[in-house]
Amino acid sequence: MPGGLEQDVDEQPAGSGQGGVIFVLENANLETAKVGKNYELLNCDDHANFLRRHGKDPALHRPDICHQALLTILDSPLNKAGKLKALYVHTAKNVLIQINPQVRLPRTFRRFCGLMVQLLQKLSIRATNGPDKLLKVVKGPVTKYFPPDAHRIGFSHSAKTLVAMQEWVQRPELGERPLVFVVGAFAHGKIDDSYVDEYISLSQFPLSAAYALCRITNALEQKWGIV
Repeated sequence: MPGGLEQDVDEQPAGSGQGGVIFVLENANLETAKVGKNYELLNCDDHANFLRRHGKDPALHRPDICHQALLTILDSPLNKAGKLKALYVHTAKNVLIQINPQVRLPRTFRRFCGLMVQLLQKLSIRATNGPDKLLKVVKGPVTKYFPPDAHRIGFSHSAKTLVAMQEWVQRPELGERPLVFVVGAFAHGKIDDSYVDEYISLSQFPLSAAYALCRITNALEQKWGIV
């Protein structure tokens, strides 16, 4: 079980005009199933034969991508400086998870899997030292939790607009509008662009979700003078 927490997750949209950041990890493959006597979070390493028997492609079951991406966001100076206003995971099974920016997730993948199984069964995880919820399943769509003036940015290697992130975040037209960054947490596929205002690419090369998030958080830290 993760460590303590100072405040509860806010179910209301993050405040506008605060220069805040919201991250959405899209299409994360967090799927549980009963394997033997226990429910487990399916992954390509431990459950390849099980997945094939049930007609699923093991290569698509990569919950480790979501784990690495979450640690990258939560460990960032951007988050520790209080600029992360909200964090969501939207799974491939259309489950929306709200994560408190102050949560301390398990560092090891096996413990992360156990936590996700518990969350998807109980729909919320409370702090061990109080009543506050660390993670919880909430009703979608995720857009209802965005401030009305938020600018929504999706990331794709195939996007026509290639940007240097440090320069992109300095655009005057962004001002102090809340920013919503939508990053895919999958091995193969593309994010749902129905709620994205623009698509950009961060590199001429394909990047992992964790490394793309490093570029995003670093650029914002430079913008706001966070060291």
